[in-house]
Amino acid sequence: MKMPPLLYLSGDEVRRALPMAEAITAMKDAFVQLSNGQVTLPPRQHLDAPSEQGIGLVMACHSSALKFFALKFITLFGQNRHHGLPLIQALVLLSDGRTGTPLAVLDGAALTALRTGAASGAATETLARPDAAVAAVFGAGVQARAQLEAVCCARHIGRARVYDVNAAGADQFAEEMSRKLNLPVERAVNSAQALEGASVVCTATTSATPVFQDHELAPGAHVNAVGAYKPNVTEIPSATVCRAHVVVDHRPSALEEAGDLLVPLKQGLIQERHFSTELGEVLAGRSPGRRNATEITLFKSVGVAIQDLCAAARAFENARRFNLGIELPR
Repeated sequence: MKMPPLLYLSGDEVRRALPMAEAITAMKDAFVQLSNGQVTLPPRQHLDAPSEQGIGLVMACHSSALKFFALKFITLFGQNRHHGLPLIQALVLLSDGRTGTPLAVLDGAALTALRTGAASGAATETLARPDAAVAAVFGAGVQARAQLEAVCCARHIGRARVYDVNAAGADQFAEEMSRKLNLPVERAVNSAQALEGASVVCTATTSATPVFQDHELAPGAHVNAVGAYKPNVTEIPSATVCRAHVVVDHRPSALEEAGDLLVPLKQGLIQERHFSTELGEVLAGRSPGRRNATEITLFKSVGVAIQDLCAAARAFENARRFNLGIELPR
C-alpha cells in the first residue's frame, strides 16, 4: 500500500476548512465521546521555561470512535508581543488510528482558537437561555474573537460588549467584530457596564484574578470561562462559582488545572461534587442542563486533546474535499 502524502494546513486553511458552525458540531461529538469513555486521554504535560516567561504543553489523544490519533505541541510566551510574535504558537499532528500513518500537520494556534471557541458555542447551545440576546466578552485577543463568533452561532445575539484593560485593543475588537458579525459590538468602560443585561458571558483573558464581581451578573446568565488553566489562577469570582450550576469539559482535567474551581474548593466553599457534571453527559441526556430561567450556569473549560483531534479530523476531511493545503512528499 502506497503511503499518502502528508497534508499541511496553514492557519488560514484551517479556518477555511472548519467553519465555526461545523466546529461546534465537532465539539459536541468530542465531549460525548469523552464522557462515553471512547477516548484515551493522558494528562497534559507542562514544560516550563521560567526565565523566558514561557510554557510548552504537550497534548495527546486517541479516539476509538473516529480511529484517529492526535498530538499537539503548543507554546505560550507572555513576552512575545514585544517581539512581534503571537502569544500562542502550536502544531497539531493527525494520524490514522488504524495504521498509525501520519496524515496531516495543522497550524495549532488557529485550530486551538477555533475549537476553544466552538466548545463555548456547544456549551451556550446547551446551557444558555433560549432567548439569550446580549453577549459580554472579557478579553480582546484571538480567543475572545472566537468566543464571540461561536456564541453568535449558538444564539441570536443582537448586541455585544467587550471589556479589556487595554482600551485600544477593545476598541479594535469592537470595530472588527461589528463588521465581521454584522451586529453592534461596543467597548465597555468597566465590568459592570459589560455585564448589564448580558445573558451570555465569555471570559478569555490572561488575568490571574476575577475579571468581574458576582453581583454584576444578570439573573439567568450563562458564563463560558476559558482563560484560566492553572490551579492558582482565577477569572471567575468564587461567589459566582458557589451559586452556579457548574459544567466542566473533563472532570479529571478540572481537578488538575481549573483554578476557577480549585481555589474555592481549597477554601472549603464548595465540594468536588459541585463540578462533577461534564458537558458530554448533558449532551448525551444523562445529566441536567439549565434547570430554570434565573439559574446561573457556568461552563468551565481548561481544554482537552479530544477537542484538537475532532477539530483536526473534520478540518482534514474538509480540506481533502475542498482541495486545501500543501501535500508534503514522504
